[in-house]
Amino acid sequence: MIPDVSQALAWLENHPQALKGIQRGLERETLRVNADGTLATTGHPRELGSALTHKWITTDFAEALLEFITPVDGDIDHMLTIMRDIHRHTAREIGDERMWPLSMPCYIENGQDIELAQYGSSNIGRLKTLYREGLKNRYGALMQTISGVHYNFSLPMAFWQAKCGNTDKESVSDGYFRVIRNYYRFGWVIPYLFGASPAICSSFLQGKPTTLPFEKTPGGMYYLPYATSLRLSDLGYTNKSQSNLGITFNDLHGYVEALKRAIKTPSEEYAKIGVEKEGKYLQINTNILQIENELYAPIRPKRVTRSGEAPSDALLRGGIEYIEVRSLDINPFTPIGVDEQQVRFLDLFMVWCALAEAPEMSSDELLCTRTNWNRVILEGRKPGLTLGIGCETAQFPLQQVGKDLFRDLKRVAQTLDSLYGDNHYEKVCDELLACFDDPELTFSARILRSMIDNGIGGTGKALADRYRSMLREEPLEIISEDDFSKERDASWAKQQEIEAADSETFEALLARHA
Repeated sequence: MIPDVSQALAWLENHPQALKGIQRGLERETLRVNADGTLATTGHPRELGSALTHKWITTDFAEALLEFITPVDGDIDHMLTIMRDIHRHTAREIGDERMWPLSMPCYIENGQDIELAQYGSSNIGRLKTLYREGLKNRYGALMQTISGVHYNFSLPMAFWQAKCGNTDKESVSDGYFRVIRNYYRFGWVIPYLFGASPAICSSFLQGKPTTLPFEKTPGGMYYLPYATSLRLSDLGYTNKSQSNLGITFNDLHGYVEALKRAIKTPSEEYAKIGVEKEGKYLQINTNILQIENELYAPIRPKRVTRSGEAPSDALLRGGIEYIEVRSLDINPFTPIGVDEQQVRFLDLFMVWCALAEAPEMSSDELLCTRTNWNRVILEGRKPGLTLGIGCETAQFPLQQVGKDLFRDLKRVAQTLDSLYGDNHYEKVCDELLACFDDPELTFSARILRSMIDNGIGGTGKALADRYRSMLREEPLEIISEDDFSKERDASWAKQQEIEAADSETFEALLARHA
């Protein structure tokens, strides 16, 4: 089932320098909760700066949903320390509140009003909040309180030069689309190893029926005994209405064209909601996607946008600059939601995805790859679980496929280690390989044991308390308190500038987005 990568691996071993200069960045979401584990109802703390313009600290869907962003970094330890500094600073600024350490939300009361993220009075700030209003009206607020970690990754230009013979935007973009197609085919390995949401609080269902064969604890927790990541399941962050958009990942122009089509295609379902009711806006427009970011995908091609530029226009202008991996649950075993082992594994896997052959995929095959993901998401640790290739009927044991993949990853690890004169990558390979012989070593198995004993609330609260104490006591290492103060003040000043510079009405802006 794993493609033969031996020639590409031999090439890499002869060109190890091509990997020097990998760049990465992290984004981590976390809900602010009260000491009793309920959702915080306070606004985004003013001391943390403007959520619209702050470099490192913003909000996602709700006022209570923090998002932390590291700068682009070539050094893993440096990047993780910056992420930890952001957590340390935040832990000190949010008083008695805690950061929820799990992907699936804490206890949320039925019908509880979840305040949407607020970004001030500027047109762009109001548009960001209205986009979230649209998400709430389309998919419900609860789905939007699910948290994850995004890992941004780019290979050095030297890699593409050595591999493709040039670094024009078409060649580099084709290389990244190869990564994306392989990710769809084999990325289920990420929830297998690192999925950490095998259970949900019963409050999450809010009385809605489900066909999943949940087991229930006396405390009201629902779980699947072999599940890895319910966050990635149909219960979580997915959108069925997007599955027939015909978006494929074979070339830059085809991808952008399909994405732009989805933004302009009206939706009967969303037209029923309407754009406005009794003077209140309900969504940006009634199209399948309000804006490009509404496309739910486990991985995205990206380029840093210029002011006012759409993500797809940025891609057309300069090609793919980096890849955003979106399938990581919050790692509950670290205060910052992600650790070095995961980052190193993702480095290895992304490099492998860039090396392995990746035939073009039709939108039908793309849908078929979802079968493997769903199996791993709902029953990944089940003994004897098998996986298929695309839409074919042949089946292969997950355990064996995982080991075959890791045989290749080990060679990538040795190449990377040779650059740095250590064995950190190889060590990660050895540690994770053991999870295929013993699924009890995976994140989902480890956290489920605690959840069955203590419930989601008990597990989450205990970890949140421990991490709060730990982070508040640790000194900052890279970003100083002075740096945080300057960034806070600069972010508020920048927000005011944006508000003062608006030259058109909000209605005119909306008309352009319609």
